[in-house]
Amino acid sequence: MYLQHLTDTAVGAAPQAAISTQGLVTYLQGLFGPLFLGIVGIVALFFLFTKEITKFVQFIVLAVAIAVVFYTPSIVQTLATGIANALGVH
Repeated sequence: MYLQHLTDTAVGAAPQAAISTQGLVTYLQGLFGPLFLGIVGIVALFFLFTKEITKFVQFIVLAVAIAVVFYTPSIVQTLATGIANALGVH
């Protein structure tokens, strides 16, 4: 009986706090966002000045895809759910 009381007290004494990562996400987006855009701009200008239009277009498409995933990470879950539903996987 005494052991049960200690277990109940120990469990109730330390409520688990949910970890919030929203501040971290905002910080990382603010840190890497301008850096990402700067690098994309420099590389894009390099491809334009060397007249490699095909590589420029490929690079821009890849950069836009990475930016969409970085700035709206919930889109990955939405796409995965849509693909699973389209394939009939539940």
